Amino acid sequence: MTATPARFLCVHVLQTVPFANLNRDDTNSVKTVQYGGVLRTRVSSQCWKRATRIEFQRRIGQTALRTRRIGERVSRLLAEERGWPEDLAARAGAHLAAASGIKFELEEKNKQVQPNKVIGNALVYVPQTAVAELADLAEEHRAELEKAKDIKKPSDKSILPKDRVTAVLRTRNGVINLFGRMLAEVDDAGVDGAVQVAHAMTTHPTDIEIDYFSAVDDVTDDWNDSTGSGHMGHAEFSAGTFYRYATIDLEELTTNLGGDRAAARELAEAFLHSFIKSLPQAKKNSTAPHTVPDLIHLTVRADRPLSLAAAFEKPVRAAADGGYAAASRDTLAQYADAVNTFMGDEGILQAGWTGLDAKDHQGLGDRHASLDSLVAAALETAFTPDGSGAAA
Repeated sequence: MTATPARFLCVHVLQTVPFANLNRDDTNSVKTVQYGGVLRTRVSSQCWKRATRIEFQRRIGQTALRTRRIGERVSRLLAEERGWPEDLAARAGAHLAAASGIKFELEEKNKQVQPNKVIGNALVYVPQTAVAELADLAEEHRAELEKAKDIKKPSDKSILPKDRVTAVLRTRNGVINLFGRMLAEVDDAGVDGAVQVAHAMTTHPTDIEIDYFSAVDDVTDDWNDSTGSGHMGHAEFSAGTFYRYATIDLEELTTNLGGDRAAARELAEAFLHSFIKSLPQAKKNSTAPHTVPDLIHLTVRADRPLSLAAAFEKPVRAAADGGYAAASRDTLAQYADAVNTFMGDEGILQAGWTGLDAKDHQGLGDRHASLDSLVAAALETAFTPDGSGAAA
């Protein structure tokens, strides 16, 4: 087996989604992109990454909390679970937030400043367990908090130890080690993300459709009054075959984990399954667009990450009898083969694919009967026992 270190694990997905609006802009319109001179439906990387992260957290049994109201969250725990008086819990949460070193403002209601209602100017991103750790710190200093003044303005100082509060804000779990964290306000709290996710887009042009809808008023309906509706509105939708791409920087991930390659492999496996199987949930109750991927292609690379999105710069044309999925699969395989011929396959340590297609797409490497088999083969190459995997 080659001793070349594996650096990147790339995942390419083709997925056909029916009538849906997986990702909306600020006007509730379907997100789009002009690519190859035509309009495509787009799902932002942030949107699909969030869907992936929710599934990833479920798989690994760890969660992370992103909030500007970390003090308020601790206050709620102290009051609801530890029996603290509401006013003392609120004071404790405000002092914890003030001790973080992150600039903050006080919440206002009816033009009145709310003492101890502290809102940070930056989102903190911490393991869910950090809430309990901060609450424990407040418990240690309860006597001082009972004597302390309320936080009434941003310049007020906290009586809690800043070093211990910021130490909690620096803590990580698998979610943060994989997806990264940006927190410039706290020294050494930033974590470079090991995952890069592209915006998903259709492989072909799409039309945005307007769905007009109305709701019946049950009371007037009982009176046989059909002259109007209780509510009327409209929403935008589209449909199509999407190309999705993500890559894991195996060196970065292993570094974030302090060199623990076993943990890196576990997180990489969880991410692959989560990214492949996730689907954004916008308007799910009215569209239920719960399809599975048509094709999944994985590569383990020693050189650099490589997206195959350019395969669809020339939009795929529908087959004579309709459908974009089959043509998209053929286009992806042909482009991958052409790229490997042009660039050389020296950097590819392993390539494979699986999917619903009975056709053999040789340009995508070895065919696997199932997703589990494909993922296992990729991870075996990426994290080989002889040291040729990540962080070798």
